[in-house]
Amino acid sequence: MEQPQYRRVLLKMGGEALAGPDGFGIDPMRAAEIAEVVKEIFSLGVEVAVVIGGGNLWRGSVGIEQGMEQPTADHMGMLATVMNALALQDALERTGVPTRVQTAIEMRTVAEPYIRLRAKRHLAKGRVVIFGGGTGNPYFTTDSAGALRAMEIGADVLIKATKVDAIYDDDPVKNPNARRFDRISYIDALNLRLRVMDSTAISLCMDNDMPIVVLNLWQEGSVRRFIMGESVGTRIDHFERET
Repeated sequence: MEQPQYRRVLLKMGGEALAGPDGFGIDPMRAAEIAEVVKEIFSLGVEVAVVIGGGNLWRGSVGIEQGMEQPTADHMGMLATVMNALALQDALERTGVPTRVQTAIEMRTVAEPYIRLRAKRHLAKGRVVIFGGGTGNPYFTTDSAGALRAMEIGADVLIKATKVDAIYDDDPVKNPNARRFDRISYIDALNLRLRVMDSTAISLCMDNDMPIVVLNLWQEGSVRRFIMGESVGTRIDHFERET
């Protein structure tokens, strides 16, 4: 029987993945769809951790544009990610997947504080772990939180789940001639300013040799197929192009 190619993965997605048709709020039906994606790879025996953004509930840039101090706006965004984490936890538990939420900002009545060794223990015991609260620090995005947590728990790969099937050098919706990358180096991803992840997250992965795979969360079976070894999406690593 074919075996998964990865033992432990971190799945990073934006908060918009939970949003309804208008792009805001939390849609329980979308949460249920994501839970099924996570359950599918969890059922393969893969240890799964999740980091989810909060853009469906709050975008710090909006507050900053109105004069709000960035640390305040960022902390509000961190709280939004906890709400999303709890929504996804509920959806996963209802499918029978044991789940724990750990937060970088302590709120013990609703979630565990983030403790690296405890998170690894949960994963080893067959529980999905959702990390909320970003890094706990302003000025860092949830992309950076995903990269940091992936390395802290010893993940084999960081999966960036998006609405597109790969990385392109331009918007493929607006430009039908946009070039698709099957594989790209960290340096090229940074130099081309592809904006699939922020530069801090990519640099952190580059410095610690953490591969990133960008794929379409909503393409049926895409995450499972990648886990099983198929070439899906775009891989970012220390790839060197032929000259």
